[in-house]
Amino acid sequence: MIRTKEEFLQLVNIDEDMMHLLKTVKSLHLPDWWVCAGFVRSKIWDYQHGFKEKSKLPDVDVIYFHKSMDKESEDVRIEEHLKSLHPDVPWSVKNQARMHLKNGFTPYQSSYDAISKFPETATSLGLSLDKKDNLVLAAPHGLEDAIHMEVRPTPYFKHTHRIHIYTNRVKKKNWQDHWHNLTIYMP
Repeated sequence: MIRTKEEFLQLVNIDEDMMHLLKTVKSLHLPDWWVCAGFVRSKIWDYQHGFKEKSKLPDVDVIYFHKSMDKESEDVRIEEHLKSLHPDVPWSVKNQARMHLKNGFTPYQSSYDAISKFPETATSLGLSLDKKDNLVLAAPHGLEDAIHMEVRPTPYFKHTHRIHIYTNRVKKKNWQDHWHNLTIYMP
């Protein structure tokens, strides 16, 4: 069982596939980049459930933050490049400098700010690599909910008019069908 951030990072460090994908994204030299959400969360939940094989991801979310590259076509171009490098990976690339518009939120200040405003605490996670290829974890709401297999809304969604986004998303994802030990908190 993973109990700490250090144990989780060690687990990722020895996962050659994850490290390879992170190094691939790093090679693009995107500003303020992270591979986030299910890429991180699923690694934790799979391990906590004792799964020997990785769960299939519907997408591998790559985010970055660049105010002047605000056209969706840039994301598509980057995605196509990643697909040419790894055609078997379901890449999804989004510049967080424009993604606030999707849900009518106030503009994000950085990728970390965007991660902090993901709907669930267990999904508000990202991994990146520093200049020396050391893992960097973005966990604005901590790693505890993911480690304890608890799904709850982030403060940005809890007790606001946004809570319906959280509840609809949790119902649609139906994570408990795959990860049976999850506890999902509904408002």
